[in-house]
Amino acid sequence: MIQATGVYWRYGANPVIDGVDVTAQPGRVLGLIGPNGSGKTTLLRLLYGTLRSPTGQVTVDGDELSRLSPRETARRMAVVVQETGGETALTVAEMVLLGRGPHLSAFQRTSTADHQVAARCLARVGAAHLGARAFAGLSGGERQRVLIARALAQQATHLLLDEPTNHLDIRYQHEILNLVRGLDTCAVVVLHDLNLAARYCDDLVLLGGGGVAAAGPVDQVLDPAILEPVYGIGIRRLDIDGHLHLLFQPTDRESVA
Repeated sequence: MIQATGVYWRYGANPVIDGVDVTAQPGRVLGLIGPNGSGKTTLLRLLYGTLRSPTGQVTVDGDELSRLSPRETARRMAVVVQETGGETALTVAEMVLLGRGPHLSAFQRTSTADHQVAARCLARVGAAHLGARAFAGLSGGERQRVLIARALAQQATHLLLDEPTNHLDIRYQHEILNLVRGLDTCAVVVLHDLNLAARYCDDLVLLGGGGVAAAGPVDQVLDPAILEPVYGIGIRRLDIDGHLHLLFQPTDRESVA
């Protein structure tokens, strides 16, 4: 479980995250949603520790994140960010093997077992055929799948992903999120697409105005009465084949003028 209590962050004079509480439960997928600039990525960074809130605290399974060593943090939390580091000279297989680092002692070389874990993780994201390729030569979508494979190779108990469907076509958007949902771990995912959030998340935190506009199970948060004031767009909610689906209606410009 990851729990944040009263966390805060600002850029310049304006708070982006102001006294926010978040709980990500074991075995569930928590989605962070909200308009551009609402603080989704900032909150995710606070949860995995690249930003340290001056107030409140973040705990992982009851232990304060700030007191965990980098190695122990990496054993507990695997992170996929949007920056791909495309300038690296590593091959895809070598990139995924980096995920085994937290399980190796100083100067210990990767074993056959580590290579097998990396190969399985590449296969799980549909990228087994890319192993010998240069990571820098991949497309954006291919890189994203490889970075997710690297995170899986860490075999951490918590997985945090910032827009994991970025650059992916429709097929891989669904395959990756279905994979995350089936991992039976504690996952936190930043998503822009509310319909993907509806299908693959268990719980949602809706950010807006520097705080939490709503939090809870998907069915409760994805209520047009809650979403419309935050996103500034008309929303209609439908049930299609047992799945919640949202339709969006932009505000008429003439009525705004």
